[in-house]
Amino acid sequence: MSFHPNHINPSLLTPAEEEEPLTMVQSEPKSKSADRTLLLSDELLLRVFSKLPDWQRNPNSVVCKRWLTLTGRMVRTLRLLDWNFILSGRLTHRFPNLTHLDLVPAAFSSPKNSGILLSHKLLSMHVDSDWCFSHRNLLPPETLDLGLRTLAAASPNLRALSLAAATEAALSALAARCPTLQDLELHSCHDAVLRAAAACRNLQILKLVGTVTGFYESVVSDIGLTILAQGCRRLVKLELVGCEGSFDGVKAIGQCCVMLEELVVVDHRMDDGWLAGVSFCENLKTLRVQSCRVIDGNPGLEEHLGCCETLQRLHLQKCQLRDRNSVAALFSVCRNAREIVLQDCWGLDDGTLSFAVICRRVKLFYVEGCSLLTTEGLESLIESWKELECLRVVSCKNIKDSDISPALATLFSTLKELKWRPDTKYLFPSDVGIFMGKKGGKFFK
Repeated sequence: MSFHPNHINPSLLTPAEEEEPLTMVQSEPKSKSADRTLLLSDELLLRVFSKLPDWQRNPNSVVCKRWLTLTGRMVRTLRLLDWNFILSGRLTHRFPNLTHLDLVPAAFSSPKNSGILLSHKLLSMHVDSDWCFSHRNLLPPETLDLGLRTLAAASPNLRALSLAAATEAALSALAARCPTLQDLELHSCHDAVLRAAAACRNLQILKLVGTVTGFYESVVSDIGLTILAQGCRRLVKLELVGCEGSFDGVKAIGQCCVMLEELVVVDHRMDDGWLAGVSFCENLKTLRVQSCRVIDGNPGLEEHLGCCETLQRLHLQKCQLRDRNSVAALFSVCRNAREIVLQDCWGLDDGTLSFAVICRRVKLFYVEGCSLLTTEGLESLIESWKELECLRVVSCKNIKDSDISPALATLFSTLKELKWRPDTKYLFPSDVGIFMGKKGGKFFK
C-alpha cells in the first residue's frame, strides 16, 4: 500500500515519532498477468487450434499478433477479392501455406464497398450503378501479370488455382514454380495461354472458360485443345465452358489424355460432328453436357460415331433436346452407360426419350423437370431395361399416378430404390409423395 504525508493525522503521533523524520515506503505496482501460452511452442498451439471448430478460428486470430500469425498458417483455401493484396505481398505473408486459391473475383475492376452483388453461375462480383457488361472490367494485363509472378515466387505449394485473363508468361512462371499444381481453372483463356498450361506436367483437373456472355469473350479452338492434349497427359477431368473446337480437338484429347475419366461440356460453340470425337476417349467414365442449345448440329452417320466402351455415367442438365438426331447420336455414343440423369431439359418428349432404348445396361435412371414426358413413354423405356435397379422421377407434370399400369406397378416392386414425385403437388417439406422401396417390397399408389 502507498502512503502520502497529507493523509496522516499529526495528533495520532507520539512525541518521539514527531521528532523522527517520516519515511515513505511505496510498494511496487501490480504486474500484469503473464501470458502462459508463451510457454507453448508454435507447433503445440497449432495442434490445439486444429481441434477447434472452424467458426472459432477467426475470433482466435484477434487475440494477439502471435495467434494471428498462427491461424494464418492454418488457412489452406482462400477466395481473394482485392488484387492489391497480392501486389503488396500481404497475401503470402499472412497465409504462407495456401494450397487452394481463387483469384477470379479479384481480377475484375469492381467497387469493393458497393452493396450490389452481381452473381453468375461461373463468377460473382460487386458492382455499382455505373458498371456495364464489358471485357474492359478486367484489370490491365500488366497488373495481373505482376501479381501472378509475385504469387508464383512465394507460394510453391499451390495445388488448386483459379485465374482470369492470365498471360502466357505469367502462367509459365506458375508452371515452373508450382510443380504440385494439380487443379487449374482458367477464365477468359485462349489458345496461346494453353501452351503455358500444357507445361503443368502434373495437372489432373482442368477447367477452361472461353466465353461468358456479358463478361468476356475469348477463343479456345482445336489448336489450343491439341496443344493442351500433348502437354497435359495426366488429365483426369476436363471441363470446357463456352469453348469452340470440333472433332479434331476432341479426338486429340481422347488419344493423348489416356487417363481422362470425366469430360464436361458446358454451353459449347463447337462445330458439327464433334460428338464422334468422344469415342476416342478410351477410359472415359463420365460425360456431362450442360446448358447447350444443341448437342451436335450434324453428328453424321451412326456407323461413324463409335462408342465409349468404358462410359458409365451420362448426365444432361438444362439442355435443348429438340433435335432428335443429335440426341439419338449422343445415346448411341453412350450406349454402355449404367447411369443416365436428365435434369431440366427442354424438348424431351416420349419420342426423343425412346432413343435411350439403345442403352441396355442402365441401372440408375433419374429424370427431373422434363414436363413433356408421359407415363406411357416412361413405361415403354424402362421395360426395355432389364438391369434397372434405381428409378427417380421428380417434377414431371405429365407423368400421372392414375396412368400407372399394373405391369409398371409390378416393375416398381422389383426395384431396389424408387423415388416417385412426378407432380408439383408433392412438393411439401415433409417429402410427401416420396416412396423408397427395396427389392421384393410392395408399391402403393
